[in-house]
Amino acid sequence: MGAVTPAKVLTPAAAPSPAPAPASPSTARAINDRLALELLQDEGPLTASRLKQLTGLSRPSVADLVERLAEAGLIEVVGESGAQRRGPNARLYGIVARRAHLAALDVRTDSATAVVTDLLGRPLASAALPVDAVEEAVERLEALTREAGAEALHTVVVGAPGLVAPGSGELAGAVGLPVWHGELVSALQRRLPATVVVENETNLAALAEQRVGAARDLDSFVLLWLGAGVGAAVVLDGRLRRGASGGAGEIGFLPVPGTARLPSATDCGGGFHALAGRDAVSALAVAHGFRGPVEAAVAGAAGAAFLEALAERLALGAAAVAAVLDPGCVVLGGELGRAGGPGLADRVERRLATLAPAPTRVRATALGGPAVLEGARLAAREAAQSVLFGP
Repeated sequence: MGAVTPAKVLTPAAAPSPAPAPASPSTARAINDRLALELLQDEGPLTASRLKQLTGLSRPSVADLVERLAEAGLIEVVGESGAQRRGPNARLYGIVARRAHLAALDVRTDSATAVVTDLLGRPLASAALPVDAVEEAVERLEALTREAGAEALHTVVVGAPGLVAPGSGELAGAVGLPVWHGELVSALQRRLPATVVVENETNLAALAEQRVGAARDLDSFVLLWLGAGVGAAVVLDGRLRRGASGGAGEIGFLPVPGTARLPSATDCGGGFHALAGRDAVSALAVAHGFRGPVEAAVAGAAGAAFLEALAERLALGAAAVAAVLDPGCVVLGGELGRAGGPGLADRVERRLATLAPAPTRVRATALGGPAVLEGARLAAREAAQSVLFGP
């Protein structure tokens, strides 16, 4: 998946890379076409004159480019620029958003949500899918596709708990996941005439934070997901790091002080999860005399003493991450990270400064729980565009 930008490959100073050969005319056209499509994606509808300014191409080259992309069904005239006179120079060109329809799914242990979008990633229809009823869930997604005005889907990205193998992209079952998780992915792949991609939910949340959230200005960071369970996504030097088996970020299994026992290979109950999972945080709030919703406690309703105790717990996991990876920043994500906001993040950062050898900032998520669906939507858009727009 195109979750992150590939890192640059450095060559030794003693063996400089040879000068690249001049691109062939066809290669140059493909590069220019892709550049123009990316500009139309990022900047919105543009005139040919504006494309000329942004690409640095000559006017005839831009004219040829526009004609090629229009004939390929990738762009069309979507209006006229009010700043120019009527006529060819005033035409605004935009990507043909209806060229393909995509779907993003956020599949949790007890819920599933889907959104259908156009090629630009703009949501057209959304709905909750039935859980533990796989065929019915697929049928509901098909109905949602028709509701969005599409006959079929081009690309589907599913965000789910579990390990995703780096080579095959297959979802491996994780401890405590219901059987219908894997069955749903298999049913989608079997029944839909679409490319179906599955990705770990925390990795998708990190993609969303990187593109439109709290990590927009960062090349390296770790997203610490705080919800029913805890997890982490590792982005270093602009690249998502999955590990040899896709298990990078399984921080719930991290042995930490303060738990009654050690975790095992099949049970994270004695690890960091026992301190930072939703049930553990709720129990901590009760111990501080608060019996309301756990999100309210994390937002400050349980008092400063509770927040300091929670920050102490979170700093333990963050310190291990900082000591091993030196990401420079930890983003507190998920529903509880969103509830805690900057106040909790500041407390964790202050405690972390006394534990970690490397300076590490702590930020609150800008997206919270919806980050998984947002990341799936962005991933589906990028995957579809990479196919339709060419290399």
